[in-house]
Amino acid sequence: MRILYLDCFSGISGDMTIGALLDAGGDFSHLESELKKLHIQDEYELKVEKVIKNGISSTKFDVVLKVEQHGDESETRHHHEDLSDVHHHHHHHGENHDHHHAHHHDGNGHHHHHHHEHRAYKDIVQLIEAADLPENVKDTSLKLFTKIGEAEGKIHGMPLEEVHFHEVGAVDSIIDIVGTAILIDQLEIDVIKSAPVPTGSGHIHIDHGVYPVPAPATLEILKGVPVVKSDMKAELTTPTGAAFAAVLTSEFSEFPSMKVSHIGYGAGTKTFPNHPNVLRVVIGE
Repeated sequence: MRILYLDCFSGISGDMTIGALLDAGGDFSHLESELKKLHIQDEYELKVEKVIKNGISSTKFDVVLKVEQHGDESETRHHHEDLSDVHHHHHHHGENHDHHHAHHHDGNGHHHHHHHEHRAYKDIVQLIEAADLPENVKDTSLKLFTKIGEAEGKIHGMPLEEVHFHEVGAVDSIIDIVGTAILIDQLEIDVIKSAPVPTGSGHIHIDHGVYPVPAPATLEILKGVPVVKSDMKAELTTPTGAAFAAVLTSEFSEFPSMKVSHIGYGAGTKTFPNHPNVLRVVIGE
């Protein structure tokens, strides 16, 4: 039995998880080709690089959104899903990406609405169901989106069908969620266990004002999950990361007994003075 242990001592986010799974032997070219089955590859590029976090070599995964070009104003926006820097633009649940703008301006002040800025929950379901991916990958992805969608709906007082995500619907979250499902399948993981999840502390700035950490949607998703106090003044766990802990994990424990075969370190965006901001994953029998 192949066990995957999420050693999330510095929290967990979507990009940290993919980075860690790639670092632990996940196949990047397989990930890339499977994600093309969603048929949204004209909207993003994937970027993977090795970075050093407080002395630990780890893998940083990024989804770079392709923004349409208007005149000479071509730009790409990087996805920073984890660990909010306060200056990032937060949308209503503090998933700290800095590219979620409902529209972009060109030089003439015109609004350009992009088809990927707002995707309803049902659009995402259709996108995943239509993809030629293995059933278990689709099933895992849909469970994760449903978990996040239900939390958003509850926080905002609306039914799941009406939840429009500018953040969860953004391409990077689709990539993080479906990509994680693809890699878990490729690595032939049977059981996922996790350490208790630190959420961080302090405050984040999101569209609706200044919110405590964990953001409301993150906390809602973490119901039933052991959460540990952390004095880090940062958003350590994002809604996507919280969903991984809540949906994929069968048991929360200290390091499990196993014969270790693979270890991976996935880098977060932020760097902290006293500890490496990485997610460690350990695979074993």
